[in-house]
Amino acid sequence: MKQLSYHRKEKVQGLLFITPALLLFLVFMAYPMIYGLLLSFTSNRNAGSALNFNGLSNFIRLFTKDSYFKVSLINNLIYAIGFTPGVLIVALLVALLLNSKIRGARLLRTVCFLPYLTSMVAVATVWNILLAPNGPINSILRALGVSNPPGWLMDKDWALPSVILVAIWKNFGYYMIILLAGLQSIPTYLYESALIDGADARQSFRYITVPMLSPTIFLCLITIVIAAFQEFDIIKIMTEGGPGRATNVLVFRIYTEGFVNVKMGYASAIAYVLFAIIMLITLFQFWMQKKWVNYD
Repeated sequence: MKQLSYHRKEKVQGLLFITPALLLFLVFMAYPMIYGLLLSFTSNRNAGSALNFNGLSNFIRLFTKDSYFKVSLINNLIYAIGFTPGVLIVALLVALLLNSKIRGARLLRTVCFLPYLTSMVAVATVWNILLAPNGPINSILRALGVSNPPGWLMDKDWALPSVILVAIWKNFGYYMIILLAGLQSIPTYLYESALIDGADARQSFRYITVPMLSPTIFLCLITIVIAAFQEFDIIKIMTEGGPGRATNVLVFRIYTEGFVNVKMGYASAIAYVLFAIIMLITLFQFWMQKKWVNYD
């Protein structure tokens, strides 16, 4: 009986410990998700009014009549295709450089990580100045002999690549730290054994570094792809989705429909389509990891 009482007391204590976190999850995560799903099947203009269900009308309109959604989806795919490998490659190269025990590695690591810690408002404001038609970057290009430099954020062909480059610069430091931790966890005896066997740096990287780092790369890949499809603040501050629709991505489209056009039902439908896209891509990545991720 004493043992049963002790186990019951432990169970009660455990429930008391998790209750605050569970309540926060239910109030700020579960309830908004369920209510948002219900809203996606309504024609509600705001979230506080009584639900006016209209079936699948929002989703039918989304895929058959809304050309704006298709533009946003294509822009988001281009953004993800540019941002994901870009930030991963830059982060990996810098992590490899810092792991090579160069002088001033600590200072360089801090400098590379600073953009991630900096406010997006400050970053976007500075880059808006740098990328202005008559800004410092174009002034340097003209001094180098480029007579007609790009309009960057003012040019529909250059706006999205410009935003991608700024996003890579802003975020690579975070993933660099994660990859550097992964590199430092690789046992040194593996490289020593490879050196004795006559392997060069390229072979060591291919057959030791990449396989041993693959779980860390996979983690970064998952989070980078999700971040690419959730990008909003840099678009909102730097371009407002323009020029035209050149940088309008899905989350900015959700914001426009929900808070500018005040169509919460339709915005919720777009949000759940975005959720489905992210879920499918994530499941595909987990399926593909069996072919290249090494956990041994």
